[in-house]
Amino acid sequence: MIDFIHPADDSEARLTAHLPAETDTVALGAALALALQPGLKIWLQGNLGSGKTTLTRGVLRALGHDGKVKSPTYTLIEPYTVSRLDLYHFDFYRFNSPDEYLDAGLDEYLSGDGVCLVEWPEKALPHLPPPDLEIVLRPEADGRRADIIGHTDAGQACLIELAKILRGATPGPVPG
Repeated sequence: MIDFIHPADDSEARLTAHLPAETDTVALGAALALALQPGLKIWLQGNLGSGKTTLTRGVLRALGHDGKVKSPTYTLIEPYTVSRLDLYHFDFYRFNSPDEYLDAGLDEYLSGDGVCLVEWPEKALPHLPPPDLEIVLRPEADGRRADIIGHTDAGQACLIELAKILRGATPGPVPG
């Protein structure tokens, strides 16, 4: 089940999806891959085991990556050049202080044209730039729920395209 709310006022667009199985989380990631544009900053929120890396795997598979996809818990970043995008997968779970983000020099990645998927973004605040799109994954009795919020114009455009894709519409042309 997918609910999409695009308010008439200036508040943020929001999409909610029920994901009964892990394959549904991978499929959501694959649909998101079709809606991505260069430079998007996406925060992946959720507890351990909530599906953040599974969602990222779906994105990467849809973009043509056939290698292993793992959470960069120990490396902080896994870079991928896939399809039409440079994609950076971050995991800040092991940060003891937000200043570790600055010390690692990761701000260069998040200020460029690469798509950045960030797990545990709250561990790098206040240094991390705000997200264009935020995906919150929560367990439910029969799977998990994804709440996706567009915070910027670019994030809302991505969200609107994602909603079309999830409803079975043909995605718009992809630049580049």
